[in-house]
Amino acid sequence: ARMEKVPVLLDGPAAIAAAAVLHALKPEAIAHCLNAQQPAARGLSAAAERLDLGRPLLDLDISHGQGMGAGLAAGFVKAAALVSSGMAAAL
Repeated sequence: ARMEKVPVLLDGPAAIAAAAVLHALKPEAIAHCLNAQQPAARGLSAAAERLDLGRPLLDLDISHGQGMGAGLAAGFVKAAALVSSGMAAAL
């Protein structure tokens, strides 16, 4: 995904933990990752900030959403990509 510049939406403890491992090995390995939603847990929120994932795309106040934030944020990212590429008018 990084080589193709495809954004990866991180949502939840497992995704943040995996990103932390990659970041420890090679910080630029997660440059294409986005924080899908504001983590409800303080520790997880601090980890996302430490990884410099940027501002969360959503703030749904969901603690155990099973990836729901990433699923919803994917629509926003796709729409932004279409607008950026000029393809939105064609739809």
